[in-house]
Order: sequence, then structure tokens, then C-alpha cells
Amino acid sequence: MPRYLVTSALPYINGMKHLGNLVGSMLPADVYSRFLRREGEQVLFICATDEHGTPAEISALDEGLDVRTYCDRMHEEQGEVYRRFGLSFDHFGRSSSQQNTELTQHFYAKLNENGFIEEKGIQQVYSPEDGRFLPDRYIIGICPRCGYKAARGDQCENCTALLDPSDLIEPRSAISGSARLELKMSNHLFLKLDALAPEIERWVKSHEGQWPKLTSSIAMKWLDEGLKPRCITRDLSWGVPVPRKGFQNKVFYVWFDAPIEYVGATKEWSDLKPGERDWKAWWQGPGAQDVYYVQFMAKDNLPFHTIVWPATILGTREPWTMASFVKGFNWLTYCGGKFSTSQKRGVFMDRALEVYPADYWRYFLISMAPEADDSDFTWELFAAVVDKDLAGNLGNFVNRTLKLTASQFGQAVPDGGEPGDAERRLAAGCRGAIEEYRGALQGLEFRKAALALKKLWSLGNLYIDARAPWTLVKTNRAGAAMVLRTCINLVRTFALASSPLIPFTSEKMLDALKMTSEEREANLTSACDLEFLRPGRPFDIPPVLFTKVEQEDVAKLSREFGGTQQAQ
Repeated sequence: MPRYLVTSALPYINGMKHLGNLVGSMLPADVYSRFLRREGEQVLFICATDEHGTPAEISALDEGLDVRTYCDRMHEEQGEVYRRFGLSFDHFGRSSSQQNTELTQHFYAKLNENGFIEEKGIQQVYSPEDGRFLPDRYIIGICPRCGYKAARGDQCENCTALLDPSDLIEPRSAISGSARLELKMSNHLFLKLDALAPEIERWVKSHEGQWPKLTSSIAMKWLDEGLKPRCITRDLSWGVPVPRKGFQNKVFYVWFDAPIEYVGATKEWSDLKPGERDWKAWWQGPGAQDVYYVQFMAKDNLPFHTIVWPATILGTREPWTMASFVKGFNWLTYCGGKFSTSQKRGVFMDRALEVYPADYWRYFLISMAPEADDSDFTWELFAAVVDKDLAGNLGNFVNRTLKLTASQFGQAVPDGGEPGDAERRLAAGCRGAIEEYRGALQGLEFRKAALALKKLWSLGNLYIDARAPWTLVKTNRAGAAMVLRTCINLVRTFALASSPLIPFTSEKMLDALKMTSEEREANLTSACDLEFLRPGRPFDIPPVLFTKVEQEDVAKLSREFGGTQQAQ
């Protein structure tokens, strides 16, 4: 039996993340982890804030704080909003931890020992206006590949092309906007990706036909273009110190230490309970051979996770766990434009929770996850999905089932009647829908999973409409009791099946049915038992699970959050 290690791309520390960040890594990773736990699997779900690099320094300066204090505050703020969204990390760590510092320096030492590090002087961009060297991501200009006007000096976020500052057309400082830039010589360390290229290519091709097309195509594009040595140090003060003579005033590049924090965060988790937890059992040596490792990220992170991070691991010549499956996502756009943290465009996670509860967002985002192509968020689409699927399909079924039962038989599962052909067909339909749902989640196909879940919910409404217990009770009270008993059992089925996507609502349904802790741990196969809740078992009527999004709400929210006008 495998053990599942799940990581989502590390959210950067500078500011609150938007819905595009959520659906591009953290939310699907959480849905997958919750599903695996529901299936009884052993899961370790790891994430952390990515805290090094110039953006953290600049954001701290803007806030009038030292960078460590700023990162402390933002780690707490981000962690709290992720908790409120129901993200079930086993540990939410920090790339600035001592564990990550030690591991990053260890990885460097092994790469250097094995001849995969070279030192050479390079001309670095210096901004007289800012009085400092500018790291790649703080030089912006026009992408030479696609013409995107705000490409960074390390990568174009529009076409994902790997860049150097010298590649940019009309480069300028992202801090001051000054185009008066100079080149100064500075010694730096490089990871020799070219020397590791054959090994990386063999590793990537070993997953051919298994990984999503998006993941494989971006990895192969990098390989086909040819790998070059990649600079892994920067002229900064905030970051992991470089343990090398002459490099006292330099740190490792954030993209070198950030992936190592997957290991670092696991060690942080392990160090909290050293007698009970062993981080090496997940990451290193024979003890980790049964680990199935799944990574989640947006497409701009794919090159680093399919090329640079694997090269870092391979170059150590140590038996570290490498990714079994890399799930990449396209962009979620906002009303025809891009979500943007720097430009405050779109819905950010803290503001989203001020407007609607977490499960509204969780279900909607998974139902339109940008897997095969980009997806576009609009308030009209959000309203349509909430109204039809959550309020009209699931919420309506639960509400009318429990209210009708209470009015006719009291607040307990009613006795009377025996299941017949209709109930057997219903049970078979539920088993089919749940198997489709399980298969989609096992295959990490999230839109298909949401569709299968919606199909499961629809079976309940089709059944209750066809059997019409509100009419049947007038002529066949025992038959009506059996129909409503079956419907109450469907509420249990829906609650258990829905828990990976809408965990808060799932708990409300299970609370209403007064389920015990042990009963709540049932797997999806046993969730199909439509005779589990026996006559006489009490239940409560929960508050309305979902309210509809009215047209006036759509108009108000479109104005409040900018929408198309802001995107343009």
C-alpha cells in the first residue's frame, strides 16, 4: 500500500493570495488529500509560505517593517485565511525556517561536491536610481517571445518562457520604474543543468503518458530548447546564506531554496513531535520507497518543478523522493483579464470570505478548474453555479427531505415499508456515480469529479420527485415513510461524498443526522448504503445550506470588484 505525499506550490509571502492562486494549487491539493483520507489512505499534505527574495524585502519596506517581522505577520495572516477556506495541511511551514536553511546548504554542498556547481563572474543589473543590484524578477520589460509588456527578468508569466534580464526589450526597474540601468560585475554560483540534462530527460520521459499534457509539454519544451547553467545566488541580504568563501553578502536564489522547503516543512512537522514522526520516512532512503508523491502547481511553476528541482535532487546523488505525478493548471482569469496580486485585480481570498462562505468558492472553483485550458471567472457564472448546483440541487434536496419528514413523522427516521425496485435502481445509480467520482479524483481530474458529484446529487431530486412522498403520504403512509427514510440516507451519502469539495457543508449535514465520529469516517463505497440509518434515529433540521445569488448581487459585486472595466 502506498503512502501519499502531497504538496502544493508555496504561496509567496507578499500579500494575500487571489482565487487564481487558490485553484491553481492549494485547493485541488486539499480536495485530493481529503479524498485520500476518506478512502483510508495515509496522507501527508505539506505547504509553506515562500519567504525569500526581493519582493519580501520591498513589501516589508513599504510597510515600514523589517523583513522578518513582515514575514511573521504575513505567514499568520495567510495561514488563518487558508484555515478558514478549509485547507487541511498537515503542516504549513516557512521557507525561512532553520530546517530549510540547513537543508538548502546541504543540497548545495552535495551538488558542489559532485561537480554540478560552477562559479563565474557575471554582469548584474544595477539601478543607480534605487541604489542596489536588481534581481531578475525586479527587472521588467517586453517579452521577446510573446510581446507581453510586463515580463520579468527571470520568466515571462504569460508564455512561461525562461528569460534573462538581457533578453527583455525596454527593461526597467520594477521598484522605481527607472530605465537607467547599469551592468556591474559580480561573482555567482550556477547549477550546471546542461551536465544533468540527459538524466533529467530520462526522468521526464519515464512519466510519458502518465502526466497531464500541460506538464509534459512544458517540460519537453525546456529540454528541446537546451538546458543551460542556471544562476542560484543573488546579491541580497534576505535569504539562505551561501556557505562559501567570498559569498558572505549573497544568498541563494529563492527558486533554489523554495522547492527544498517541501522537505524543510516536512522536517518542521517532524521536529514538532520527534518521537512520533520521521521526516526521512517520507523523503529519503529505503523507508520512503512506498511514497507516491503528487505535486500541484500553476503552469508558470512547471519548469522549475519538472526541470530545476529534479536536477537539484539528481545532482546530490542521494536517494531523495521525486515526484510521481505533477499536476499542472492553466490560468484562472478574471472577467476577461488576469488576476494580479501586484495590480490588485480580481477577488482575493480574504475578501472572498467576506462575501460568501468557503464552500461556495470551493465548489465553484473546482467545477471550473483550469485543467485543459484557461478558465474565466465571471460573477454571472458564479451565480449560475451556486444557484443551480448548490442551492437548487443539493441544498433544496436536504431541506425538503428533512422538513417534510419532520412535519409528517417527527424528527426521527420514519418506520414503515420496504425498499422496492425504485430503491434498488437508485442504489445502483448512486454506486455508479460514486465510482465515476472516485475514478475522477484518483485520476486528478477535478472538473470531472465535480460533474460526477453533481450527478450524484441529481439522483436524489429525481427520486424524490418521482416518488412524491408529499402525495404518497395521503394514501400510503408506510410507503411515504420508506421513501423519506431512503432520502434521509441519501443525505448521509451526499454528506460523505461531498466532504472533499465542500467540507463545512458536509459537516453540517452530518451534524444534522447526529452522526458519531466513527460513522463520519466511512469510505465512499460504504457511503452508498441507503439503509444505514435505521428507523427511530433522531435528526435535526439544519439552517438553509446555500442561498441563491440574486441578480442585484451580481451587479453589486461586479461593480465592487471591478470586473471587465478593471480588467481592461
